Amino acid sequence: MTAVNAGARLDRLPVSSFHYNLLGLIAAGMFLDGFDIYLQGGVLASLVASGWSTPAMNANFISATFAGMVIGASLAGMAGDHFGRRFAYQVNLLVFGLASLAGAAAVSMSWLIAARLVMGIGLGAEIVVGYVTISEFVPPGNRGRWGAALSAITNTSLFASALLARVIIPNYGWRWMFVLVGVGALIVWFMRRSMPESPRWLESKGRFAEAEAVLSKIEKQVAPDGNLPLPVPAVARVKTESSLKALFRSDMIMRTFIGSLILIALNTAVYGFIAFLPTFMVRQGLSIVTTLNYATVMMFGGPVGALIGMWLSDKIGRKPIIIWFSLLAILFGSLYPNMTDPIFVTLFGFLLVTAVYVLVATAWALYVAELFPTTIRMRGAGFCNTMGRMMTIITPQLIVPIYVAAGVTGVIGLVAALLLLMVVMVGFFGIETREKSLEALVPTKITL
Repeated sequence: MTAVNAGARLDRLPVSSFHYNLLGLIAAGMFLDGFDIYLQGGVLASLVASGWSTPAMNANFISATFAGMVIGASLAGMAGDHFGRRFAYQVNLLVFGLASLAGAAAVSMSWLIAARLVMGIGLGAEIVVGYVTISEFVPPGNRGRWGAALSAITNTSLFASALLARVIIPNYGWRWMFVLVGVGALIVWFMRRSMPESPRWLESKGRFAEAEAVLSKIEKQVAPDGNLPLPVPAVARVKTESSLKALFRSDMIMRTFIGSLILIALNTAVYGFIAFLPTFMVRQGLSIVTTLNYATVMMFGGPVGALIGMWLSDKIGRKPIIIWFSLLAILFGSLYPNMTDPIFVTLFGFLLVTAVYVLVATAWALYVAELFPTTIRMRGAGFCNTMGRMMTIITPQLIVPIYVAAGVTGVIGLVAALLLLMVVMVGFFGIETREKSLEALVPTKITL
């Protein structure tokens, strides 16, 4: 056996219970990933209030989180392309699940910070693995909608984390937040054991018999009567290197740059502006109670944006969404600092958050993974996510002096400049991926 035509055979499958089960298992891990990231707000506030931690130690906790996520995103790319998608998503889930339980048992803040570094490694890897895996199984006509749906489910963890923190921390203590994540991750890890390896990856590694076995099982599950449309003919395949340096060859370097720019711009928008919105609102003269109430309304832009991305991504394409919603984010961002009425501050903040999360659902969750061939897809997504996560370490150090010097307008200017650069690069040099097989997106000069 020399080929199994995995991509075409997966792409011709109708959406079925197999795809929904796959989405559910991936989304469960991604939801817990987001929950673990977002729980730090309530937990750190509780630790300071009880005297168990200090603001400086809390800062170290946050730095450990993002440092671990940088490491995790990088390792996920190499592990996923070398050992397989299934290996990567099981290992990283186990890492942040066990580390969360270790954090719950912490006897000191230093212990908790060390555990958080390990948690971060698993958290950074899960984001990379989840989006790549769903893209390799879902047919091209549905890939945009399903990628955005995964993003929408993941981002509901922000609200769930805040809600459960209000109930659990005052009544049972902060440790139970980590117990909840750890136990949940281990349950999902056990359930994920039945998830198949990506046939696309198996074929790219020359493991044709295994790819055929997985494909046959999926096809029987989707269509027990064997009534399936014929796949398109397989294209000629030639073995190519699957290393990090492949991302910087002449036929891939522009895609690597665009993917990295997208992740840098969106990480800056999310962690450099949206995360600071409550602080900005207080500085604009609102009380802390009013700020929290309005900020909650504004944050609903997250799931709303993800749903808009889910609705539009397969209708109008990735490039138009990235271009137009980046421009809308720039517009709403430029108007936001000029608002003084709390209603308009909230309205334009909501519109800005919505536009940013349309980009998160479409560009971050979907487009970046589509830019790379199967042999280096995890490395490509991992490298771009590493660049974005490194920006989350730098961003707080940039935002504070910019805010002191130029206020909200200066912060918006930084985000707007990155989004505008993203518009230019995607508009002139980006590819359109809507309704195209992943194999059809491979550069003409590259071999599979």
